Amino acid sequence: MKGFLEYVPGNSFLHRMNPVAKIAAALLIIVTCFITGNFVLLMGIFALDLIMAARCGMMKQTLGLVKAVTCFSLLLGVIALFTTPLGIELIPLPWGGYVGTGSVEAAVRIVLRLVACAVPLFLVFYVTKLNDIANSLVKILHVPYKYAFTFMSTVRFIPLFMNDMAGIMEAQTARGVEFDGSLVKRLRLMVPLCVPLLVSSVRKTNSAAIAAEVRGFNLRTSRSGFKEYPFTALDGAVMGACLALAVLAVALAVVGC
Repeated sequence: MKGFLEYVPGNSFLHRMNPVAKIAAALLIIVTCFITGNFVLLMGIFALDLIMAARCGMMKQTLGLVKAVTCFSLLLGVIALFTTPLGIELIPLPWGGYVGTGSVEAAVRIVLRLVACAVPLFLVFYVTKLNDIANSLVKILHVPYKYAFTFMSTVRFIPLFMNDMAGIMEAQTARGVEFDGSLVKRLRLMVPLCVPLLVSSVRKTNSAAIAAEVRGFNLRTSRSGFKEYPFTALDGAVMGACLALAVLAVALAVVGC
């Protein structure tokens, strides 16, 4: 998982935006996706996601995310398909109820909604340095630094733990363990690997805590950072556009579209 959640440098409009504005815009898009059930608006948001990914030069990573989220959301879609008897009956179910046209719409809506809302936050983490996210939250929103640091460290450790797990699996493969086969078999083989991963995680966490303490972690305040994060017209325009999308979603929900 090399490169997962690592900052990708660039000069796109997303790279130039204020970190807080990026997070606010992403959250507005996510809220819009969950407010609306309109297929046209959801498709429009998904198209907007792909346009932003293309402008950032991250189409390949975004398509990989779309594939992963689609696989996960298909499970939820199948559950909705068999538990939401709506619309014209298409297939009767032996345990009662039926699969109808509304059931299919609900399943498709779940998949499209989850995919459309996952991409914006995904892009934020790739086009923004974690230090900038933490420092901007402290300076602009006055979030206590220990909470911002905890958030930043959690995100930063995800790819490290994934790399550690990949290394442990490669070591086991070199010893003759075969991870090919059914999902149940792979899960059964991976459960014992959680112990060395846990030990490695505790060591990394302890080292990071000692390093932070030595550097005066408890003395840091909102004035400790030298970098400023001013808002620009670009930030206002993007947040305004995302707010307009949210208002549109509310209006469509009110009129029943």
